[in-house]
Amino acid sequence: MTDYAGFEEIELITKDQTTIKAHHYASSYNRPMARLLIAGATGVPQGFYKRFALYAQSKGFEILSLDYRGIGRSAPKTLKNYEVDYLDWARQDLAAGLDYFENEIPIFVIGHSYGGHAFGLLPNVERTKGLVCMAMTAGWAGHMPIHEQIRVNFLWHFLGPIIVANKGYLAWSALGFGEDLPKRVFDQWKYWCRFPHYFFDDPKQPHLKGQFKKIDKPIWAINAIDDTWGLPRSRNAFLKHYEGAQITTKDLNPHDLGLKSIGHMGYFRKGAEPLWDQVLDWVKIRA
Repeated sequence: MTDYAGFEEIELITKDQTTIKAHHYASSYNRPMARLLIAGATGVPQGFYKRFALYAQSKGFEILSLDYRGIGRSAPKTLKNYEVDYLDWARQDLAAGLDYFENEIPIFVIGHSYGGHAFGLLPNVERTKGLVCMAMTAGWAGHMPIHEQIRVNFLWHFLGPIIVANKGYLAWSALGFGEDLPKRVFDQWKYWCRFPHYFFDDPKQPHLKGQFKKIDKPIWAINAIDDTWGLPRSRNAFLKHYEGAQITTKDLNPHDLGLKSIGHMGYFRKGAEPLWDQVLDWVKIRA
């Protein structure tokens, strides 16, 4: 074992020549148990996953996290007029993160919300051994409890468009949700959330069903029963399009971890360590 704990900030250069800021956590073991690529949620900076990454590092894993283009350390000085395709967070940014790892040690993706979508979008997904995703969701408000439907539809159709029209981007941080989002990311996200099966119902994206159907990796999808954005029924509406994958699911009660709540973000907060142990054990068995 080494005495290393912490991370180094590195730069990844994507296939379309975009610079992405990433954090590399070297394993505390001489040979990593496995390599983990953290695929974060929409508008969530990589620093949010630091606690989990350090925990996994202490257990002998090597980890890479990153800020998608337009987010966190990968954001430009202003998001106004900054063009980003939402799908390129996976097809370009996460793909570059995956290419950073060498081949001889198994690689797994640890996804949070958007990360569950991103796995099927990776052009180099064959390099991975599987996905563990927490809070995977189809995004459609109809899958949510009625009070959340009202709140989300107000955001999509009233408040969000007003903010974007005024600023040129979604000032997500002012609403207390996370990092600010480029306008096109917001527009694409809002549009796909109109559909019960997200972008699989988009007539302009007919190829995605076939692309996801080809994925034959093991997937473990964990959703808390108090996650109003990502209830198990929402997860299942998206997950069914991974038709060729070896899928297992877990409907997580916060009380099973001794927590009062998990919601959409608590999977990676303090107190979720027992869940992390389960995740890392799942990875070790398949490494």
